[in-house]
This record gives sequence, structure tokens and C-alpha cells, in this order.
Amino acid sequence: MGLKILSSDRSLLTNPLEIFLSLLKPPILWLDGLKSSAFPCLLDYVTIHSVWVTSSLSDLLTPTAIALGNFDGLHLGHQKVLRPILPRSSVFFANSGSLNSGALDLESSEGLTDESLIEDLYPTVVTFHPHPKAFFTGEDWNLLTPLSEKIDDLAAFGIKQLVRLPFNARLASLSPQDFVTNILVERLQARRISIGSDFCFGYQRQGTAQDLQAIAQTFGIEVTITPLVSGEDFSCDRISSSRIREALAIADLAAVTQMLGRPYQLQGTVVLGQQLGRTLGFPTANLQLPPDKLLPRLGVYGVRVVLDQRFSGIHLEANASLIGVMNLGLRPTLAGQTVTAEVHLLDWTGDLYGKTLTVFLETFLRSEKKFASLDELKAQIALDCQQASKFFDLPQAL
Repeated sequence: MGLKILSSDRSLLTNPLEIFLSLLKPPILWLDGLKSSAFPCLLDYVTIHSVWVTSSLSDLLTPTAIALGNFDGLHLGHQKVLRPILPRSSVFFANSGSLNSGALDLESSEGLTDESLIEDLYPTVVTFHPHPKAFFTGEDWNLLTPLSEKIDDLAAFGIKQLVRLPFNARLASLSPQDFVTNILVERLQARRISIGSDFCFGYQRQGTAQDLQAIAQTFGIEVTITPLVSGEDFSCDRISSSRIREALAIADLAAVTQMLGRPYQLQGTVVLGQQLGRTLGFPTANLQLPPDKLLPRLGVYGVRVVLDQRFSGIHLEANASLIGVMNLGLRPTLAGQTVTAEVHLLDWTGDLYGKTLTVFLETFLRSEKKFASLDELKAQIALDCQQASKFFDLPQAL
């Protein structure tokens, strides 16, 4: 069977995805599509899992220990920046060594904060929306982690609050001094700050990490500057969202997984498609993905799939994942005009319409290809399923 049960004993888990999934908790509340006339007090924030999300500086959990940055992808470098604002009791430290496959020494005491200094602070990520690059270029900027994914990931790491500062002309014009004083000190009531060594802020990015450290020091705020993650453990010179984007463009999933600390994921709602897969003997779930999600190289992938059981009525063992094959592309054999994501689950059937699937990309099987007939396409899909089964070490049909 394609069903894999994840152990509740995290010490027995070795796959980074399995350990990452074991950290996810049921949500406290999910609010979507709210209208201000109906819920005026909930217009600017929402609670998902146990993360308070707001774009308003009037509705904050304070005082805070904050990590500053865009955090697109929440890769291993970002996770190192999160470390100083989290208590040792958080799930991040309980599983960090296994989660990151030993790539980072997160068990060492280097950079750790005295527990007594942060126990009464809200671990908070402060980021910007829209992405500054989108603001300055006027172009759409697709994300490695759209909002819903970012919230899930932050909850898994133990973050309690996400503040999405509206990035506009007013914010962009603030001097480094005003940004620290007016926003970090007066509004966020920051007591500790963590940033990467390449962090820049303020008007025309004039402020450096060292500038923030110096300004914050005048208010008695300790700033931890985390060096860029690079070197011996990775095939690239440093971990960055840009490097991950480059690796996704060529479907180098090994590099992507290594830099993220987990496989890259696509998350979407199952919608009605043409149902051609069903007639070919390979029914597929057609995913409606977030419009701002960065897509990897088009082609066919071997994937692990997690069903969101929170509101689905689907009953599987806790933290269960399914195995499947995903086609991401234009479907040239069918003269498709738009990119679609279609997932065929191996050894599993059921009604998935309206359900949320999280698809983790484990292996790239092949590029998309136009076939001369539907029979040729069907034969290739069968081969793709066999190849995926072999990769995941599933029993082969006789």
C-alpha cells in the first residue's frame, strides 16, 4: 500500500519530512474570506494553529522577541535566525537535530538566549507584505512559501506571532533610526531581536545589521546577528531563497531539500478537472494552487501527499502520508493552455473534491512530453507510477 504511518515517537523518525509533519498541530481557528462588515474586529488578524497573524500595529501580542526578515521559504538559514527568539522548550529544539538531518548544529549552545530573558516574550516573526522586490519593481513576485504555508511552518517551529508590515512608500521612507524607534521599540515592544548578517533596512536600505544592533543597544535591546549559512555541508556557497529558486528551476530537488531542511511543497484545494485521468485508469486530483506560489520546473514528480483532515471528514492515521505521481505542466498531449497540477495517488481511492492536499516533491521523474496518442500517454503514466513505486520502495505489481 502507498500509505505510510508516521511514528508518534519522533526519536524513531529519520526522514526530514516525517519529522516536520510530526510537529504540526491541529488549528485553534481558521478564518478565511471574512468581511469587515460582519467581523470588524477580525479584519486585520487571524489565528491559525497557535500563530497570531496581523498587519496592524494596533493589535499586537507584546512584549516580543522578534526575528526580522522576509523569510521566504523558511530555509535552514532562516531557521537559524529564529533560534535565538525561541525558548529551549519549543518544538523547534526538541527536534532540530533530526529535522535538519545534521546539516546545522542546532543542538549546540552557540547563540542561545538565557531562558529567563525570553520566557515572558512572544516569539514573533516580523516580515513585509508585499515583498519589497514586488513593491519596487511593480511586478508580481511569486513566493516559496505563500501565507498559508508560512503560517503552518512557523507554527511547527513554535512561533506565536507573525506581523506582516505593509510595505508601502511610507515604510520605505523611514530612516533606520525611525524604523527601530517607532516600530520595533514603541509598537512591537521588542526586548530581543534576531537578524541575518545580510539584513538591510530603512530608507534605500541604508541600515545594516550592525546599524540595527547599535541603535537597539541604546534602548537596552540585545540583537543577535546570525552569519550566513554556507560552506562544507552544502553544494552551494550559501543558503538563500535565490539559490532555492535556481535549484527549483532545474528540478534539483536534492539541493532544494538540503537547503530547506524538508522537501519543497505545493498546497492546494482539489477542484473539478476534465476527469480524463479517470478514463485512462489513473484518476487524478486537480489542485488549485495559490496564485503567488512559485512553481518548480514543469514535469512529472514522485511525491508524498498529506491530506488536511481538519475539516475533510477523511479518517487516516495521524500524520499519515500517501505516495503519488504528480504532473505539473501544460498537458501538451491534450493541447492544454494553462499550467495545472494533477496528482495520482498510488494504492488509494476516495473523494477528494474540496479537500486540501499538501504535496511534497521527492523526486523528478521526467520532463513533460507530447504523446502521439492517449494510449501512449497511458503507457507512460504506468511507467511513471512504476518508477515512483521503485523510488519509494513500494511493492511492485506482479
